[in-house]
Amino acid sequence: MLHFLPYRLQAWIGNVLGILFYLISSRRRRVASINLRLCFPEMGETERKRLVRQNFRAFARSIVERGILWWSSRERIQKLIRVKGEEHFQNALGSPVIFLTAHFVALDVLGSWLIQHGDGVSVYSRQKNEYLQNLLIKKRTRFGNTLIYSRQAGLRPIIKALRAGRPLFYFTDQDWSTKDSIFVPFFGVPAATLATLPRLVTMANAKVVSCVSRVLPDYEGYEVCFYPAWHNFPSHDPIADTRRINEFIEQRVREMPDQYFWLHRRFKTRPEGEESFY
Repeated sequence: MLHFLPYRLQAWIGNVLGILFYLISSRRRRVASINLRLCFPEMGETERKRLVRQNFRAFARSIVERGILWWSSRERIQKLIRVKGEEHFQNALGSPVIFLTAHFVALDVLGSWLIQHGDGVSVYSRQKNEYLQNLLIKKRTRFGNTLIYSRQAGLRPIIKALRAGRPLFYFTDQDWSTKDSIFVPFFGVPAATLATLPRLVTMANAKVVSCVSRVLPDYEGYEVCFYPAWHNFPSHDPIADTRRINEFIEQRVREMPDQYFWLHRRFKTRPEGEESFY
């Protein structure tokens, strides 16, 4: 398996596969280009194409390097991860807490670090392939005693776990149609965004600590970064609360635009009467 190879070699293989994926996947290439054009209208065509190629390489690397997270030892994984703002993680423990993140290519790195530092709870999307789904669940829960529920299970088991003191690893930045979603701007474009976070916080009396993970340059591994707990959240305005989530993600995207999941049709669901971008 590739996870036995040196990290630099795995990263190189991922970059090569990313180039091949870019060349053969015209559909995903088109999706990424449309997303970037919507979110960065000031960006020139040459720069946008360059960023799409970088994004394909980053995505392919994340798939290859997932082998490290799924099969390597705890010790090897820990050596590859730097942690910034760990005091915000430690300060949040002891009461219900939701670790809010987003779909960057190193998302599983953050998940792996969290499950190695406490028994939490997370949510997954059902896969069409049953073998892949079972493998995903097994590998994302292989450290400690993490619980993982499908989105179709609803909020009840998640709230129960939060109240029992299990931190929730949560993300809201994919288009799940209009169910449980509201339209709020994402880089100025109305985007169907899950509005469940304020409800979870209220029902479980939880705090929110935002966090992201990134691939470091020069093959130096990964960085997991925690930010201070959110104050005055939720407010009495669900649109403002959901917009606040998107603003946090926008800030992180601007810091590492090549590492966001641009291959996803983020603006798939449109307000009534508006034509599809894709």
